[in-house]
Amino acid sequence: MCRVSLIPTRLSALVLLWAASSVMAAPPTTASEPALSASAMTALPTMTLSEALAYARQHQPTLRAAQARIEVAKRAAQSVRAEWLPQLGATAQIFYGTMNNSTAMFLGVRTTDLPRIGGSRSDGSWADAYPSSVIGLGLRQNVYDFGRLAALAMAADAEAAATRYRAAQEELDVALQVESMFYAVLAAKAVERAAEDAYKRAALRRDMAKVSVEKGLRPPIDLTRAEADLTRFEVGRTRAHGSIESAQALFAAAVGAPEPLLDASGTVEESAPLAPLGQALEQALTHDPGVRAALEKLVSQQALTRATIRQWAPSLTLTAGVSGRAGGAPSNSGPSGQSGWLPSVPNWDIGLILQAPLFDGVLLARRSQSQAQEEVLKQEVEVTRRRLLAEIQRAYTSFRIAESSLPALQSATVAAQKNYDQASARFRAGLSTSVELADAEALRTDSEIQLAVGRFEIARARATFHRSIASGL
Repeated sequence: MCRVSLIPTRLSALVLLWAASSVMAAPPTTASEPALSASAMTALPTMTLSEALAYARQHQPTLRAAQARIEVAKRAAQSVRAEWLPQLGATAQIFYGTMNNSTAMFLGVRTTDLPRIGGSRSDGSWADAYPSSVIGLGLRQNVYDFGRLAALAMAADAEAAATRYRAAQEELDVALQVESMFYAVLAAKAVERAAEDAYKRAALRRDMAKVSVEKGLRPPIDLTRAEADLTRFEVGRTRAHGSIESAQALFAAAVGAPEPLLDASGTVEESAPLAPLGQALEQALTHDPGVRAALEKLVSQQALTRATIRQWAPSLTLTAGVSGRAGGAPSNSGPSGQSGWLPSVPNWDIGLILQAPLFDGVLLARRSQSQAQEEVLKQEVEVTRRRLLAEIQRAYTSFRIAESSLPALQSATVAAQKNYDQASARFRAGLSTSVELADAEALRTDSEIQLAVGRFEIARARATFHRSIASGL
């Protein structure tokens, strides 16, 4: 089973948020870059989740390629059934050469049957050369093939169905990419807000420390520590801006937007509770396009095996033709008076042709190969089912873990904010040092970022679970 994926959604999103969540703890090893301007952020095209999903279904290159493959499969099935259509062909021939044992010569062509008419013996030498010509119109029509074309048509239909299921699978994958990157943009914005707030608080503490040092109320080390913290948070703010731009680039690629960056608008909506695990497993095995594509592929191979066996059956064909011929060679009764250059002698024919193969070792080898391929596809169906069950279980577990972790993250954020308020009050009253306040600030900022990441994890895990059970098809 092959899956096409423009973006490694889970890896990209996790790496993106890991980078964003570590901006506060990173040392200021590089100079801060200019932050993105507000005008540049608001100038970007913006989509809600529903708009992004609808746009991706119509414009995503992966899905458009999948639809093109469906059309190819449909036409392949039509080409098999086209063998029941009559074949009409024509030929025009002219020769000049020896006519040993014949009064005319012509070649058979694929679309026109030219029965050999005439049995007069003509004696001559190598030097006796005469012209001959023919023009003809022929018709062929399959009458009965003992089920060979029906088996081939069934195989083509099953392959077309497998192609449709693979397209549905790619649609689910693209929807998961779009939804995951939509939530990644929102999470990156939440991280950026936490970084921006931390920078503003650091700037306020730096100004307070500067005034206190100038008045001799605090030692100079408090000012240098405040300036170091401000620089560190400025780097974190810049990196947070960069994380937003990276998420917007991945979001645009997932949606298939022509712009390099695409912004997300809206909030993470609370959806209905997840279906029970047993019900989800049953639904997935019934509706998952990957499993159904594997089954259709097996059906197609079984039909090909039957079609190969039917090659041993006879075939009945109707043939009819109208032709004009002429040959310049004399017969035993003497010259015919025909020049041979113009096909002036009319002929017509109609007949039934029955063909039956007696032995063909190639057909035996192809049947054996097709039966072996059936066994491979049967095992692949089982592998696909087991992989699907594992994906559902993993997605279900990931969602439960992320959901159960959210209350603790919220409590940690509230406690960190209270701890910061207490440390800030103690610092203003001169009861604590700048180190204590910096630790409280780092704890608060980190808890706010971890809460944003936790909410993203819940949204992404829910989307992954819905993808694994083929929700929406």
